[in-house]
Amino acid sequence: MYQNIRPYVELARLDKPIGIYLLLWPSLLGLLISGFNSNIGFKEFFIVIIGSILVRSCGCVINDISDFKIDKLVKRTVGRPLASGAVTLKSAWRFFFLLSFLSILILLFTNPFTIKISLFFALLIVLYPLTKRFFIAPQIILGITFGSGSIISYSLVSDTFTVSILLLYVGIIAWIVSFDTIYAFQDKEDDINIGVKSTAILWGTNSIKICQSLQIFFYFMLTLVALINSFSFYFIITLIILILLLFFQKKLINQCKFLEAFKINNLIGLVAVISFYFEIIIY
Repeated sequence: MYQNIRPYVELARLDKPIGIYLLLWPSLLGLLISGFNSNIGFKEFFIVIIGSILVRSCGCVINDISDFKIDKLVKRTVGRPLASGAVTLKSAWRFFFLLSFLSILILLFTNPFTIKISLFFALLIVLYPLTKRFFIAPQIILGITFGSGSIISYSLVSDTFTVSILLLYVGIIAWIVSFDTIYAFQDKEDDINIGVKSTAILWGTNSIKICQSLQIFFYFMLTLVALINSFSFYFIITLIILILLLFFQKKLINQCKFLEAFKINNLIGLVAVISFYFEIIIY
């Protein structure tokens, strides 16, 4: 039975949960910030976790539907279910609509404000794969789209955006652009040959410096949120850990270990979430 399900697991990247985590951490940060003004319950955490899994899965499936011809030409993606023929295009569309239906079902347990915001960004999720063909910096669209998890999660318990959540969202956009550019380093040569756009190509030899600058900007936004909300002295420990992770990531990039460098961002997000949870929920 698993052999029948496995291609769909791979199509939704459920076998590679790093993408779920990188969508979940920004979403949890947004939800935690709402805790300054409202009480956060199990229901909200459950919606954010399940929603992150479904949305990321939807994004992967529609991305592969859009790119299945291109994926056949790229060494890293030639084995994907659609590109290899393990899943038909018709079946992939059916799977996408099933995941979309489940996502909408989850939304019914939220509020009208959250539903409106979510549907707007859902449109961007569908359009994002197409931007790689004509927009020189598609990672920016990705940052705006998947970074929206922070404000969508925030809207579960609050219908008024504060300075803190807006600063966080802007910082998260910069962070996503940074780590997705690092991820794009893997396909740089193939992307140039087939005409796919990316910031890794656009920024050329300055890519690493720009990625680091964007990551530092993200840290700065986190620090501003901490100052605005009077975080404790312990937040300095968080910053030290984040900076050390940034240096380690740079070392991996210098060794051309781009996938490993990309995965460091899972730890960066986890550290930020633990810090915010401690400051807002516990401390």
